[in-house]
Amino acid sequence: MAKRSFPSFGEQGRQKFDDTDLSTVNVNEDLKYWVAFHRIQGMGPKRFNRMEMHFGNLEDAWNADKGELRDAGIGAALIEDIGSTRERIDPDAELDRLVRSGIRPIHLRSDEYPDHLAESPDAPAVIYVAGDLKPRDNNGVAIVGTRKATEYGIEMATELAHDLASLGITIISGLAIGIDTAAHRGALKAGGRTIAVLAGGLDSIYPQRNRGLARQIVESGSLVSEYQLGVRSKRDHFPRRNRIISGLSRGVIVVEAAKKSGATWTVKWALDQNREVFAVPGNANSPQSEGTNWLIQQGAKLTTRADDVVQELSAFFGDLKPDPDANRRTSAAHIRATVTKPNGRSNNGNVDAPRPRVEEIETFNELEHTIANSLRDSEGPVHIDEIARTLSLSVTETMSTLTMMEVRGIVRCTEGALYDLSNRRAEIGAPRLLDDGQPA
Repeated sequence: MAKRSFPSFGEQGRQKFDDTDLSTVNVNEDLKYWVAFHRIQGMGPKRFNRMEMHFGNLEDAWNADKGELRDAGIGAALIEDIGSTRERIDPDAELDRLVRSGIRPIHLRSDEYPDHLAESPDAPAVIYVAGDLKPRDNNGVAIVGTRKATEYGIEMATELAHDLASLGITIISGLAIGIDTAAHRGALKAGGRTIAVLAGGLDSIYPQRNRGLARQIVESGSLVSEYQLGVRSKRDHFPRRNRIISGLSRGVIVVEAAKKSGATWTVKWALDQNREVFAVPGNANSPQSEGTNWLIQQGAKLTTRADDVVQELSAFFGDLKPDPDANRRTSAAHIRATVTKPNGRSNNGNVDAPRPRVEEIETFNELEHTIANSLRDSEGPVHIDEIARTLSLSVTETMSTLTMMEVRGIVRCTEGALYDLSNRRAEIGAPRLLDDGQPA
């Protein structure tokens, strides 16, 4: 069967897509059933495989009665969950919702599924991607570490990510504050590629302060999650999230970490996946370096510069060549203030560059039309509760839609959950959108 090639979020690393006609996209007929089954807790790769082996395809499995599911070796509890899920959701609608949000689901059987991750123990049956995954991302290195990073740790993470990304190596991390954020920004500053792995659905960016960074990552790499839309980040999601970070990489660099920390979970996964482990040495008296210094004692490769990593992984990387898109993206990254401080200003003091104008966004779905027009008619930022009340929407649905609109640069969130269009242009009267997404 043909595979579905999903477009992603917009210009400069984000393809535009037709938001009305899914028949124009080459379809893997089973994909919608992978997505639908994946909404059921307990449906992992082994159970997907069992259903495929028994029924031949997931469509027949989705439509099977209880007796047929029992014959396939499915337990009673899971059979009940499958039955209740089939009553609540429609596979076509689930896939349509993802596509209209600019999210590409990729299942374990797909040629698009990352090779290294597919080979890892306990690989997710389905991953969800905003942005794009490229073959060169197989040359990826993860950079992880503490949220309570020192200035030294931030500098080291930024420098390592920058120098590795300049060579065409994709930087993988978890979007957390501290070391993760520095790693993503270092890669973006170099004009390179970076992947952020989330511990919740792609409409639930965590931490919220990194929503702008997430938007920049979508343009120069991707956001990846094993969680469906609407799933919020939880404490127990993070250790499992870390297996995807290491699974996507050739090696893992730890920059500042306590001896017992989330970064050490990533190291444990990396060792299970036969990945190389690197650690940046630090002050012996610093709690933030206790874990990295201990890792070096245990045999992790001492790392102070990008060359240490490149030499160790030379068998995989071969003759590294800079990303051909890097020069093109570097200037854009600087203009868009890739390295952004909490006050919204870049390191050179300039505010972030303007986001795309509402009338220039061509990928609105119906709900986004409605919200965008409501914000356009308002006199200023509107609280999320007011938006939901005015449009007779649930707060959950409103938050999910606004988050995806923010990632795509359509709206911006200010303090106190107030939302506004990214480019209001009130002084010249931005046109109102019609139902087809075109200016009135």
